[in-house]
Amino acid sequence: MAQFRIRTAADLLGVSDDTVRRWIEQGRLASSEDESGRQVVDGAELAALSQQIAAERKLDSLDEAAERRSARNHLTGLVTKVTSDQVMSQVELQCGPFRVVSLISTEAVEQLGLEVGSLATAVVKATNVSLEGPPA
Repeated sequence: MAQFRIRTAADLLGVSDDTVRRWIEQGRLASSEDESGRQVVDGAELAALSQQIAAERKLDSLDEAAERRSARNHLTGLVTKVTSDQVMSQVELQCGPFRVVSLISTEAVEQLGLEVGSLATAVVKATNVSLEGPPA
């Protein structure tokens, strides 16, 4: 069973340490003590809370096409940088705490009206996604 210290849990949820402690006090998140006597939260419970928080944020409502595509991996965010030449462009999005970089045609950038500060959704459909576990 994975356990996370308060600071790490806060980083994973994108909130402050104090917010995590307040949620523990309010009963929204359970905690226990590790073998060193430090306060920790259960990884599975943290994952469930993470999903609940994401649903509450309702960022999917910003992606109007979400229900009409087969790709289930989509991240909505703000365009933070566009670097273009005559043929290709590199577009960077900030999707919550995640930076997503896409290489697309400059024609597509122009057609989509992508510029710094505009809203965009990165849609990922991959046949292979590699995962790494925590260090041993």
